Amino acid sequence: MKATCWMGKKKMEVRDVPDPQIFNQRDCIVKITSTAICGSDLHLYNAFIPFMEPGDIMGHEFMGEVVDVGRNVKNLKVGDRVVVPFPIACGNCNACKAELYSCCENSNPNRALPEKLMGHSPAGIFGYSHLTGGYAGGQAEYARVPFADVGPIKIPNGLTDDQVLFLSDILPTGWMGADMASIKPGDVVAVWGCGPVGQFAIASAYLMGAERVYAIDRFPYRLQMAREKCGAVTINYEEVESVVETLTELTGGRGPDACIDAVGLESHSHGIGHVMDRTKQALKMTTDRIAAVREAIMACRNGGTVSIIGVYGGFVDKFPLGSVMNRSLTIRAGQCHVQKYMPMLLEKIENGEIDPSFVITHRLPLAEAAKGYEIFTNKVDNCEKVVLKV
Repeated sequence: MKATCWMGKKKMEVRDVPDPQIFNQRDCIVKITSTAICGSDLHLYNAFIPFMEPGDIMGHEFMGEVVDVGRNVKNLKVGDRVVVPFPIACGNCNACKAELYSCCENSNPNRALPEKLMGHSPAGIFGYSHLTGGYAGGQAEYARVPFADVGPIKIPNGLTDDQVLFLSDILPTGWMGADMASIKPGDVVAVWGCGPVGQFAIASAYLMGAERVYAIDRFPYRLQMAREKCGAVTINYEEVESVVETLTELTGGRGPDACIDAVGLESHSHGIGHVMDRTKQALKMTTDRIAAVREAIMACRNGGTVSIIGVYGGFVDKFPLGSVMNRSLTIRAGQCHVQKYMPMLLEKIENGEIDPSFVITHRLPLAEAAKGYEIFTNKVDNCEKVVLKV
């Protein structure tokens, strides 16, 4: 089969690789119809996430048709159309029973690696380095899905791939960012990052009753999408002296009730602070750039909540812990527990409450995946989201 393979920093190739096989009777095999390039895939593309090996198959946002099932998979059958969540979860451990699926205790066979870096291991993830299990990803013609009796959700007839593909990751991730922020009717929310996850966090905040959502980014086309598709009040951080001061003024000196970081470890800023962050990251004095987290903490009102859904990989510098402690802030973070949110969000799509397809700006065949990575990472042609058709 054909698959998108990581061959080194900023080097992707679509190669012939062996077809996946059922290894365990809880597996299924999915013939992929649509897959996508995620913003967090760019962290791998740019070599910020360790333990990638040449030939690793990329991709954790995918859907398709079941073509084979293990005998212990009772909820799926050949021919079912499914969306596959990116965290691989056993369904039986303490974390899974608590619906903390991205913290599954049994799905990462390489758990010793993240234990050294993080203290404990998160779940296995499709196509996201050997740090999270080394599983083959879904930017391919076929994929093996472990624990298929826990992960994939069946899609009813009448919904297009474009409407439901993002149930695999970015729609639940945006929703969970708003959910962790404990948004109540009338709240004022600020979201850092107007990529696809940020767009869905904005939309989710409004669905939860937020009165106003401020969206922070530097790309005009992203800010325009946040305004026109999600109803946000936008701030281009390159056009203001201080995002924190701007938000303080806009909220009458109080600050937003909740702040959501949908950026992650490659966050940008401006001025000497950004230069220092880039330099320290290049010299490996820190692993992640956290300008968005810093601003979110400093901007949030006293007693408010900072929700972190942007992906981070290691250790950070200049973290304003004093602000968190002295102002009674709550910080919540996590890889999305996708399985928890998929049924509810599928229902919202069916009811017409949200159509996630609005973020798609580019569609390419799988054979042009390498071009898709170049377009997405360099923001060519106002690229917001690339979907690969198989």
